[in-house]
Amino acid sequence: MRIAFLGDINGAPGRQVLTQQLPLLRERFRPDCILANAENAKAGSGVTPEQFQQFRALGIDGCTLGDHAFREPRIIPLLESPNEPIIRPANLSRKAPGKRLLRIAPNAATSGGVTSGRQRDVWMLTVLGRVFMPLPADDPFAAADELLAQIPERDPIVIVEAHMEATSEKVALAHYLDGRVSAVLGTHTHVPTADERILRKGTAFQTDVGMCGPYETVIGRDIEMVVKAMTTSLHVAYAMGEGGEAVSGTILDIDDASGRARSIERIFLPADQSRAPFR
Repeated sequence: MRIAFLGDINGAPGRQVLTQQLPLLRERFRPDCILANAENAKAGSGVTPEQFQQFRALGIDGCTLGDHAFREPRIIPLLESPNEPIIRPANLSRKAPGKRLLRIAPNAATSGGVTSGRQRDVWMLTVLGRVFMPLPADDPFAAADELLAQIPERDPIVIVEAHMEATSEKVALAHYLDGRVSAVLGTHTHVPTADERILRKGTAFQTDVGMCGPYETVIGRDIEMVVKAMTTSLHVAYAMGEGGEAVSGTILDIDDASGRARSIERIFLPADQSRAPFR
C-alpha cells in the first residue's frame, strides 16, 4: 500500500500548483491513495464545497481540516455527510459538527480516474494541538485512543494527522501512538521538516509535511504585510502571497498485513512557472 499525504493546500497558489503537479506526483510515485489537508484552500482560511469537489476531481481521496475547519460555513453539510470524505479535528467540542473519523474503502478511491489496486481500508483522523493554538481543543491523546478503539479491523492502516504548532507535542503524540497506527504526520506550520523516520514499533513520523502553496512568502502570506505588522505593531489584514509555489508532502509505503510503515519519503515538487496556470 502506498499512500501520499499532502500538506495544507494554501489559497489560490496552492490550488494552482496542486492542479499542475498532481499528475506528475501520480506518475512518479503511483500512490494507491492520496490524502490532503484542505483547511487553507480559501485564501488561506477554510475551504469551500466547490474547492473540495475540485480536489476530489483531481484525484484526492480524502481531505482533513484543522483550526480553520469552520471558517467557511458552507462546508459543514459536507462534513456531516457520511458520503463525503472530509473530516474535522477529532478533539474539538462534542457539540461541534462534522465527522471525526474517515474510512476510505478500496472501491471509494478516486485515484484521478485510475483504478487502485489496494485491498484494504485506509482510516484517517486528525487532532489539534493544545500548545500555542488559538482554537480550544480537548486532549488529542485521549481523542486518538477513543477513535482507534472504534476501528473494527485488526492491525488497521491508520494515518493520524497532528495539526499542531509545537514540535514537542507532535513528537510526543507520535511516540504515544507508535506501533498502533501506520503514521503520524504533522501539519499546520507550513514548513517541511527533514526528520522523516520510522519509529521503533513501526509507525512512520514527520514533524511537518509542509504546504502546497507559495514558498516565497511568510508561510503563505504576503511578505511586506507580515513584516509591516511585526515591525510596527499595527493590525494588518494579511493577504495571500505568491511565488515559489510547490507541492509538499510525504509518501508512505505500508505493509498490508501488519499496517505498519515500511518507508517514508519527503516529496517537494516545485511549480513549472512556464506552464499553465502560472504562465
